[in-house]
Amino acid sequence: MSPVSASAVSSLRARTGVSILACKEALEEAGGDEEKAIEILRKRGIAQAAKKSARDQSEGLIFVAESGSKVGVLLLKCETDFVARDATFQSIGEALAKTLLAKGEAAMRAEAEKILPDAVQKLGENISIGEAHLIEAPVLGTYVHSNRKIAVVIGLKGGDVGKARDVAMHATAMNPLYVHPEEAPLELLAKEKEIWAEQLKKDGKPPAIVEKIMTGKERKFREENALLKQPFVKDSQKSVEEYLAGAVVVAYMRLSVS
Repeated sequence: MSPVSASAVSSLRARTGVSILACKEALEEAGGDEEKAIEILRKRGIAQAAKKSARDQSEGLIFVAESGSKVGVLLLKCETDFVARDATFQSIGEALAKTLLAKGEAAMRAEAEKILPDAVQKLGENISIGEAHLIEAPVLGTYVHSNRKIAVVIGLKGGDVGKARDVAMHATAMNPLYVHPEEAPLELLAKEKEIWAEQLKKDGKPPAIVEKIMTGKERKFREENALLKQPFVKDSQKSVEEYLAGAVVVAYMRLSVS
């Protein structure tokens, strides 16, 4: 029997959504016939998971595992909030987050490939890994909203865990897009400038004034969306930067279920 090519395995995986190993075994048994391989996967009970793979997974929960100066954050996706509240779903998310922290992303995804098909069969919905992040910093502060739909990690050099967690809570509420004003994405700025230019054109402003207004709008936009320049939610008389009192933000991650 001729060996199954990597492209054949890739094609079957794209059509079914099941693991590479399962696709390879099914193709070998089917003599390389993709349709027969799909039938084999159906008989093995994997087809239900494969059929569901195209369905939208707009729900899910975020799981966090932390130890010392390292934290693992995992978004486990599903189709409905009903399944997200299920104890089995939550225990899987917690276990995968711990694996992410202890062994890294590759090991976590390998474990997910083994356990998620059974979970799909049991819960009747497609379930998959959304995002996975491993973050390290001298001082870490994490905040997970009570509904597990938003999680923020702040890494500091200097300061303490209390300050880091306070800033994480701030970011949960205020959704800064980046840490420093100069980090504003150029693509985002370009879109905003198009809108501002159109608005000013309708107002009939002279070109010389338009240029000054655009410069001011850009500076304001950069600062309003920068973590360090936002008024701190617990004390609006201070910026986040002033609250940190010299502690430097070396890591910022905000993850949400969307």
